[in-house]
This record gives sequence, C-alpha cells and structure tokens, in this order.
Amino acid sequence: MKSGGILGVEHGIVLAPMGADVAGPELVAAVANAGGVGLLASPVNNYDETVKAIRAIKKLTDKPFGAGILLEFDNSKTIQAIYDEKLAFMQVYWGEFPKEKVDEAHKHGVKILHQLGSVEAAEKAVAAGVDCIIAQGVEAGGHIVGTVSLMALLPRIVDVVGDKNIPVVAAGSITDARGYAAALALGAKGVCLGTRFIATKEAYAHEYYKETLLKYNEQQTDRTDLYGRYTWRAYVRCLSTPFHEFWKQSPDYDHLTNDESQPIIGHCVIYDKETILRRFAGQVANPTTTGQLENMCMLAGEGVGLVNDIVPAGEIVKRFVEGVKAIIQDLGASYEEK
Repeated sequence: MKSGGILGVEHGIVLAPMGADVAGPELVAAVANAGGVGLLASPVNNYDETVKAIRAIKKLTDKPFGAGILLEFDNSKTIQAIYDEKLAFMQVYWGEFPKEKVDEAHKHGVKILHQLGSVEAAEKAVAAGVDCIIAQGVEAGGHIVGTVSLMALLPRIVDVVGDKNIPVVAAGSITDARGYAAALALGAKGVCLGTRFIATKEAYAHEYYKETLLKYNEQQTDRTDLYGRYTWRAYVRCLSTPFHEFWKQSPDYDHLTNDESQPIIGHCVIYDKETILRRFAGQVANPTTTGQLENMCMLAGEGVGLVNDIVPAGEIVKRFVEGVKAIIQDLGASYEEK
C-alpha cells in the first residue's frame, strides 16, 4: 500500500515554513530526505540571504524542496531568489496570488502551494491555477488567516477543487497519524505540520521552546493578535504561558504594542541580522536567543497536547506514514463485509 505522495514527492507530509527561521536548512533537508515536502521559512525580501539558505539546503539534500512566502509584505527579492535557484515549490500565504503570478512561477518551473483559510479564497486559488491548496483551520499554530475549524473547512475546499486535480493538504492541530487519517477521510491528499516539527532535533528553535511544548495541551493555547503589532497586527495561535495569561487580563490589552515604549527582553540573530526583542515581539526563540525566554511568544497549535517527545524529523515522517497505513488497514478490516 502506498502512503499517498503529492506533487511528485513520495509522501504527503508537508513541513510548514515556520518563521522567522525555525524551518531552516537542517529541518527542510531532513523532511525532504525523509520523502516529504520541505518548505523553508524565507527571509523577508532579502535576495542574498535567501540564496544562502537555499544553497545550505542543497548541501544537505538532493531531493526537491521549496520555500514559503508571506504575501502581506513585499517579497519580490526573495521570490526572485527562489526562481533563480530553481526550487521545486513555493508556498504563498496571507493574500491573493493571481493567475499571472502563478503563470510566472510555472515558467520558472516552480509549483505553487497556496495556504488559505476560507472557501472564497480557495475558489480564487483554483481559478489562478495553483498546484496545491493548503486548507488551514483556525486551530493551527502560528499565523492563522481564517476563523473556521479544519473539520468544517477541509471538505468544503475539497468540493471546490472537485475534479481539477489540485491536491488539497490539511493544516491545523494534526500531530499524529490519526489526524492524518482523518484528513484523508475528509478528502485531503496530505497534511501540513508545524507544531509537531518544532519538537524535532533539526528545528532551529531554542531548546527551551521545544521543551515547553511538551508541557502544554489543547486547552492551553490562545488565538491572539497581541504579538508583533508594531509591524503587523495579525492573529496567531500561541501557548497560553503565565506571561501571556497575565497580559491577556490587562485593561490595556488592545493597546499593547512591541514598540520602543516596551522594555527589551532579549536579543537574537535571525538570518545573520542582530535583532532586539521587546516585550510582545512576534519572534519565537531560536538557538541564538538570550534573555527572558519565558516571556516570549511561543507559537503552537491546538494539537500540542499530542507532542510528547523531541525526535529527528525523519522519525516524524516515518510515524505518520506507517501509522496511517495501519489505521487504514484496520478500518478496512473492521468495515469489510463478511
């Protein structure tokens, strides 16, 4: 029995391009080498740093991989680097990517995966001719563009796609093979994983962040726009840490902004750029981060309660592929007419 590959890749497991640099070269290569779709968290509108990261991945794998782009910002330089380096995939998110841009990507041999959170957005993506749609439910970690749960959204988007041969990938609180099987039952061809891949050896996340994920469950996340308001006020899902719970109760909650009025709580290096982290900054902690780690944003989805260990990324892919095969076989045996 095949595990169900997509886009010419062996398995239907997609690495979410988690920023600012959690989904870095080592993690992307590890997922690609395991037969999944590895997606780099691209530097924002930086040609040279994007090329540097892509070439670092190429040293670690000869498998196809891609990069993620946030459409909220000008990323023309980063996109050009992706085209020049001849990546296999580009994931676009948080905005529209019309047919002329999809056509341009195709001229460069790049397949487009459009992540979205509504039926309306899916209709536009289908019309634009994208190669894959990632349906993101509101229970997902990180930035969440929609307000509908994956269970309700996914089959609706599958119906929108119809017979157009565009694979739909499910994203949102999927952290083990049972979630993968459920997504397949709803019509998806694959799953996109974020939170589960943070807790891996190769993820470029601080060990404190990884270990903290193991201590939280589905009731301890929150959809909020508290973090990163200075540059982009957008909803994310994060862990409801003591820091988060304290400030959520503040009478000034709606006006708290990570501007210069806030104290500096840490420092880090993101794609060779030294970054000051003020209270309520949107960046998560990477291995270079110093300071008040417990008071920093920790992005995670509602599936965090099933994240119980930190293992190599290849092991995650293996668990999903072997697990979903076993589930499907068991279901077949259970429901087969005697």
